[in-house]
Amino acid sequence: MSLRHSYTLFAPIYDVLVAPFTRAARRQSLRALHDELPAEVLLVGIGSGLDLPLLPRGPRYTGLDLTPAMLTRAQRQAAVLGLDLRLDTGDARQLPYADACFDVVVLHLILAVTAHPQQVLAEAARVLRPGGRVLILDKFLRPGQKAPLRRLLSPLLARLATRTDVEFEPLLAAQPALTLLSDRPALAGGWFRCIVLRKVGGP
Repeated sequence: MSLRHSYTLFAPIYDVLVAPFTRAARRQSLRALHDELPAEVLLVGIGSGLDLPLLPRGPRYTGLDLTPAMLTRAQRQAAVLGLDLRLDTGDARQLPYADACFDVVVLHLILAVTAHPQQVLAEAARVLRPGGRVLILDKFLRPGQKAPLRRLLSPLLARLATRTDVEFEPLLAAQPALTLLSDRPALAGGWFRCIVLRKVGGP
């Protein structure tokens, strides 16, 4: 089953399953937008729009997702909130945007979902302006962490919704244009983390 198919099936119940568990962590991650208002923000894997009520007014927002059913829900959410939001269908591994056109890229619960997190992070770096930030909320194993159950279940869960064996540090090491600003535990005893990266070449 493809991720697009899986999330099309999950769309009607996604908010009920995910929103209560992740809202506080999303708010923690997106606080960076309130502290330093950017001009252009890209939300990769925007899904049903769970981040939208937590966004500050002012920036121009673009949301991208692989699943039209999720984008339909995000569009409804944006209309209710009166949020100025452009929505695009697309693949996070090949973003349909020019180089260096966003001030912030938000990657919430996407790096551990895709089978190619290296490509997703590389694309985020490509479309980010120098000095721009990447805001990440996701579940990552620590380097060398055994976590045998998570590693065992990952191949099965990856077919349905998400991976449980992704390590963040190797992903960052492969992106010399990105530097770590902060890395804080968010949920599940630190399995979920709020991470902020900055693209070198700016302030």
